[in-house]
Amino acid sequence: MTKFYIGLIFYFIFTLSNYAYSDVGFKQIYYDKQSSRPLNIAIWYKANNQQDSVMVGDNAIFYGYKVLFNATPVLDYRKHPLIVLSHGYGGSQQNLSWLAYELAEKGYIVAAPNHPGTTAFDKDIHQSSKLWLRPQDLSRTIDYLKEDETLANSIDMNNISAIGHSLGGWTVIALAGAKFDTELFKQDCTIHSHLKACQLVTELGLDNPKLNQSLFDPRIKSFISLDAGLARGFTSESLKDISIPSLIIGAGIDVGDMDAELESGYLMQFLSKSLSTYTVIPDAMHFSFIQVCKPQAIEILEQEAQGEGIICKDGGERTRAEIHREIIKQITTFLAQINLTP
Repeated sequence: MTKFYIGLIFYFIFTLSNYAYSDVGFKQIYYDKQSSRPLNIAIWYKANNQQDSVMVGDNAIFYGYKVLFNATPVLDYRKHPLIVLSHGYGGSQQNLSWLAYELAEKGYIVAAPNHPGTTAFDKDIHQSSKLWLRPQDLSRTIDYLKEDETLANSIDMNNISAIGHSLGGWTVIALAGAKFDTELFKQDCTIHSHLKACQLVTELGLDNPKLNQSLFDPRIKSFISLDAGLARGFTSESLKDISIPSLIIGAGIDVGDMDAELESGYLMQFLSKSLSTYTVIPDAMHFSFIQVCKPQAIEILEQEAQGEGIICKDGGERTRAEIHREIIKQITTFLAQINLTP
């Protein structure tokens, strides 16, 4: 049985590089350190000065990106749209770093928290089983950015979108107003028990009535889900009531427990046809949406644990980089259609 979202071997690695041009600034902040749920938030943005770059996220498995660490944001006296990103179960903010980098280059400000309890190096069940806090992590990220001394004046708080992969897809859909129903989910799992989400009841607290509350944040003006999981627990009524534009992208090749027709396809049965777009990338697998892997990555992962190499496998003749180009084209086209442009 493949995994819904596996833990990664490596985390952020910052390495000094030779001088190289980059116009993407990057910083990490630690928000609410004294709370019971502190957040580690990565932020990408357009920078206005050229300086020695650092490599973010480069390791034995994944390629990284050269950024300007703690650089000054571009001072063009314009407000830039904000995009918040949500990673999958057992992943990290680094998983969508390729997408964050691409969007920052285009002028978006992008922020991604590590969700406590569901990251590669933080699998605390006391946090992961409080799944209703995941969408709130994104809301708290927005709260922080409203007050950030260097970025607040550059952000258009009336233009915020949320993008999530896998369990992150569930997270942004809940943030958009969809309501989870634990009884509905339980009943559905008697029919579709092979779905990975049905095997994570304890880890994610999927029988906790607190999950049935509304997690809606009206500041989100659109959302994008990338091969979302756990979607079948959302009520049809709440999906029909979502009144913001959405782009739902599914992976065409099922890894065994993430059937896009059952998950992303379920969403499209009920989301407004006039506000939502549904596409399936035929040669994408579930992990095609995360970073590009290095040549020896599969071998290294398989040595760590048999079957782990799945995260570096795609489903057709195209490379992951080529699939990413299609994904970014779909996303930027969608954002332009709804006038969410820098």
